[in-house]
Amino acid sequence: MKTKLSLGFIALLLTCLGLASFLPKKEWTPLLDKDLSQWETYLSYRHKVGYNGKVPVDAQGKEIAPIGYNPNGQTVFTVVEENGEALLKVSGEVYGCVYTEQEYENYHLKLKYKWGQNKFDPRKNLLKDSGVLYHSIGKAGVDYWRAWMLSQEFQIMEGHTGDYWTIANTAMDIRAFLPEGMMNSVAGHQQPFLSFGAGSGRDGFCLRSADHESKNNDWTEIELICYGDKSLHIVNGQVVMVLQNSRYVENGKATPLTKGKLQIQSEAAEVYYKDILIKPLTEMPKKYAAYFN
Repeated sequence: MKTKLSLGFIALLLTCLGLASFLPKKEWTPLLDKDLSQWETYLSYRHKVGYNGKVPVDAQGKEIAPIGYNPNGQTVFTVVEENGEALLKVSGEVYGCVYTEQEYENYHLKLKYKWGQNKFDPRKNLLKDSGVLYHSIGKAGVDYWRAWMLSQEFQIMEGHTGDYWTIANTAMDIRAFLPEGMMNSVAGHQQPFLSFGAGSGRDGFCLRSADHESKNNDWTEIELICYGDKSLHIVNGQVVMVLQNSRYVENGKATPLTKGKLQIQSEAAEVYYKDILIKPLTEMPKKYAAYFN
C-alpha cells in the first residue's frame, strides 16, 4: 500500500513539474512599491533663474549646503495611488533624484511616465524635463546642477524623450549625423558612430532620431536596453538612439562604464512614473543586435 501511494505521489509530482515548465516565466522584477523600498533619495537645491553651475550662496556670500541624502519628511518623491496602481510622483520643486540601492548590469528596463501640471524655477517658461540616468556611480551632486551621480542619461522631456546627455565626465559613441554650425547632432540608425562627451571634442548631447511620445499626455512607455558597453533608447516601441562604448574620462584616461545604479531625476517639473520593471539579459536581444552591425 505504501509503495503504491509513494509511486502515485511521485507520478503526480512529475506531472505538476511538467506542467510548470509550460507556464510563463516571471522574468520582470518590479522596482516600485508603496514604500520606495528599493530606492534612496538625494536632494540638492531649489535652483533660481540665472543659476551658473556654482554652489549657491546666501545673502552673506556663504555657500549653502545641499539638502542631502534621504532627508526626513521630503515630499519631492512620493508614491500615490491611481485606479489601484502605485505611481511614483516627482513634484519637481527641488533638483535631485531617487536612485536604486542596487547596481545593475546587462538588463532591460521599462517604465511609463506622464506629466503633471506644475513647473518651477528655473524652468517655468521652458519644457517639462526629467530623465532616467543609468550606469550611475559615485557620489551625488557631481554634475552641473549638483544633483546627480556620474552617469549616462536617457532624457525624458517634452518633445525630446530619448535624447542623450552626459552627466559629469561620461562619454558615449552614438549612431548620429555630424553637427553643423549651431545645429545639434541627431541620432540616425544608419549613420556611423560619433563620440560625445568627455574627451570627444564634442559636447555631451545628441537629439533622438524622431518623436514617438504619446499624444494628449497619455502614458508614454520607454525602454532602456543595456548589454556590455552598448545601449538602446526606445520610446513607445521605437528605437530612437543606438549607443556604444559607454565610458567616463578622468585625467585623460577612459574607463569603461557598463554597470551602476539607476536614477530618476527631479528637474523643475511634476511628472509621474509607473510600471517600473527590470529583467536581466544574457545577450543583446536578437531583435536589436543588428543595430550595432
